[in-house]
Amino acid sequence: MTEPPSPAPPPRTGPLVGLKILELGHYIAAPFCTRLLADLGAEVVKVEPPGGDPIRGWGAQKDGHAVWFSVHGRNKLSVTLDLKRQRDLALRLAARADALVENFRPGQLERLGLGPDVLHAANPRLVIARISGYGQDGPYRDKPAFGAIGEAIGGIRHLTGHRDSALPPPRCGISLSDDLAGMHAAIGLLACLWQRDAAGGGRGRIVDVNLVDSVFGLMEGMLPEYALDGRIRQPTGAGIPTAAPTNTYPCADGRWICIAGNSDLIFRRMMPAIGRPELAEDPRFASNLLRCANVAELDAIIADWTRTRLAREAEAVLEAADVPCSRLYDIEDCVNDPHFRARGAVMDVEDPLIGRTLHPGPIVRLDGEAPESVVGWTGPPAGAHTQYVLETLLGA
Repeated sequence: MTEPPSPAPPPRTGPLVGLKILELGHYIAAPFCTRLLADLGAEVVKVEPPGGDPIRGWGAQKDGHAVWFSVHGRNKLSVTLDLKRQRDLALRLAARADALVENFRPGQLERLGLGPDVLHAANPRLVIARISGYGQDGPYRDKPAFGAIGEAIGGIRHLTGHRDSALPPPRCGISLSDDLAGMHAAIGLLACLWQRDAAGGGRGRIVDVNLVDSVFGLMEGMLPEYALDGRIRQPTGAGIPTAAPTNTYPCADGRWICIAGNSDLIFRRMMPAIGRPELAEDPRFASNLLRCANVAELDAIIADWTRTRLAREAEAVLEAADVPCSRLYDIEDCVNDPHFRARGAVMDVEDPLIGRTLHPGPIVRLDGEAPESVVGWTGPPAGAHTQYVLETLLGA
């Protein structure tokens, strides 16, 4: 007697309900892309190797389960397949999908017998989003890369240090280039779906996104500045060379406060607030260009004031003067902030694997929809939906 199919997952809501995504992803970039799509209602079938996505072994664990995966795998149907031996099932999943997202090294999909030619033979309408370190072509195509490498060669790590410091420029504490690549892949995928369906293209296309370009695209005006006269922007610590005052200043309690008094109007409001009204009319600081030229002196004046205040006190004074500012939040500050809670940016969630936990809310809010509706289910065990997907969705 055969076992009955496993229960269907809870119904989803959102603008992408009905969109079918196949994820052949691991670690961060592709799974982040599909998490964004799943949060918007798409059906995401995540194919994991036997034993699960390697990222299940990362970070803090509870009862043998990675707490990060509660978010990383939320709203996804987990199927375990050995792609080397179960290629036919992967092809059948691709045949019913609207899009496939993968982040293998270039050539790996082809070596598995699942290259774009094979996938499009099975499903000509399939959009294939490929995320890699350096892209699907070019002389660096076959080099290995993780998020830190994308940040290094993409240009941002050069900027995150302090001028004339012997210390290595720090990373921002997360895998920034992976997340950026995942977001760009989601945009490219949706654009191709629009062309295929709404604009009448009718065929699936290949989206080529990489970690390096995703970071390099953030470099603002640095490329035309270099083309102008060969100038190379250098690290400036917590400030930027194009606006002042914009920096992070020390406070009496050991905390830091970020202040962005860039515009002339804000600057004139800010100086009386910190007890220096005469500086609002000082010709050295009369415009942003002049303030940038005298930024060291200006930052020292502001820091002398912030050092006499607790971070919360300095923040309250500046906010009363309508000056953009914030003390530097750690994750505890985010969790306890009333704005984060009111917006549902921090949500209490019940996870069957790890118990009560916290999830980030939706990045995209639609028509005031309650954020709680985003989490249909938390990250499941590896292979939790294999039976449902193979028997109910594929009819195997």
